[in-house]
This record gives sequence, structure tokens and C-alpha cells, in this order.
Amino acid sequence: MRAFDYDKAFSRNIGWVTEAEQARLRTSRAAIGGLGGVGGVHLLTLARMGVGRFTIADLDSFDIVNFNRQVGARVGTLGRPKIDVLAEMARDINPEIDLRVFPAGIQGDTLDGFLDGVDVYVDGLDFFAFDARRATFAACERKGIPVVTAAPLGLGAALLVFGPGGMPFEEYFGFAECESEIEMAIRFMVGLSPAMLQRGYVADMSRVRLAERLGPSCIAACQLCAGVAAVEVLKLLLKRNGVKLAPWASQFDAYRMRYAKTWRPWGHRNPLQRLMVFLVNAQLARGAVKTER
Repeated sequence: MRAFDYDKAFSRNIGWVTEAEQARLRTSRAAIGGLGGVGGVHLLTLARMGVGRFTIADLDSFDIVNFNRQVGARVGTLGRPKIDVLAEMARDINPEIDLRVFPAGIQGDTLDGFLDGVDVYVDGLDFFAFDARRATFAACERKGIPVVTAAPLGLGAALLVFGPGGMPFEEYFGFAECESEIEMAIRFMVGLSPAMLQRGYVADMSRVRLAERLGPSCIAACQLCAGVAAVEVLKLLLKRNGVKLAPWASQFDAYRMRYAKTWRPWGHRNPLQRLMVFLVNAQLARGAVKTER
């Protein structure tokens, strides 16, 4: 067995980054909350880019329903904690990797420790994990840590970046005004993808059941998210230009082969944002009626 050599392992990155920048990635720390659909592939993608330090959190174990989209889900990993499986996979890419693990997930009493020394936070939490997400984003805002969130919506990827100088997470989504989890879920979906390029090609709307925390998913969208998020993380860690903070958002839909960049001043209060929330509510209501029939 050949000895691991960091410089050789990631030498093909050079050209897109300089040798000095690759060395900076080696000593940078990215935190990832959630290692399921997008979180696991975020970790492996950033590890292959040569990021050398990670803090990861997840409290779930692999189930057979994860097979369609989660990179660590295999017959051999059924029932195993996701954090253990993904830690092994990351170490197989870089045996020298520095991993801090939080197997109880993101908790209020460990949140400061989870974010200690972190350069960038990448959101991989379950779509409906609103309490943990709000707490983590608020802590990142207090600490000045930029946040990258890439959502696998439809058969594409939607991207938002929060950080110093941009619109705060709570102001953008307006969760404090929501009276139900369903209302929060709709605002979150529309806020992540204001252009809503995924509307119109859902093959079976009865599979979108927000009240049951259910919706269709796809590995293709998760892979797209990982690539998009990794590039934003690279720009943030290397202090490069070109990062657009919220209320800027962008979305690429592979099914339609369309790209949209949006700017929503006033966040959830923007008239276009409110209109899209209304349209999504109407679409979900039509789907519910068809299901009942």
C-alpha cells in the first residue's frame, strides 16, 4: 500500500487554485450540519477539493429509503450511524483529515462547540429541521461565519449564501411570522428558489405532502447541489470575489436546462416573493384535491 501524499492526491486541483491556495484549503475548517441527502455529498466533495478540516453533525442512521439519494446508503451500511459511515468515507479520501464529530446532531448546548474555529458552515440539515436550522444560522450570524445552503429542489439546485454584509436569514425568510410548519416550509421553499424553476414538471403532486414531511427527491439534484456549494465554499475560503449574498439567490434546473439569478430586496416581504408563495399554496391545494378524489 502506497503512503498517502496530500500534495499528490490533490495536485490536479492546481490550475483552478494555486499551490498556496491549496495549502490554505488544507488548513481551512468547514462545518456541515446533517449528512443525509446533500450533507454527505458535501463532505466528500469538499474532501476531494482538499479541505483538510471538518466539523460534522448527524444523529440519524441509514435506512433503505435513503438509497435513492444518499451517498453513504448501501446494503452494508443499513442501520449504521450516518456520521460513522461518512467519516470513514472521508478518511478514505484523505487519511490525514481532521474530523470533529457530533453524533448527537446539532444541539443548543453544543452549538458553540460545533462552530468553534469554523471558517464556513454548509447547511445539510433535513428540509424540515427548522428549529436546528434557525439556531445554527443565528449562531453563525453572531460569530460572523458565512453560510452556504444549496437545496435539491426539483431536478436541480438552488443556492443561497448568508454572511456579513448580506440580509440576515430570519429577515429573508420571515419565519417568526409563520403560524404553522407548513407555512414555514412553503416560505423556505420559495425563499430558496424564488424563480421556482421546478414548478410544472412534478409527475405526481400527491407525493408532495408537507404536512407529513414528505416530498420526492433525487440523487441528481443532490450531486448538483454539492458542486454548486463547493464552488461557493472555495470562493469564501480563498477570499475570492464573486460571492453574492442574500437577498441574491440562484437556481439551475437540469430538467429544463435553465438558470435564473434573482434579487429579492425585503426578502419575504418582496411582492414577487409573496406572489410565488400564493401560487405554491394554490398548486399544493390543487394536488391535495386530486389526491382526495
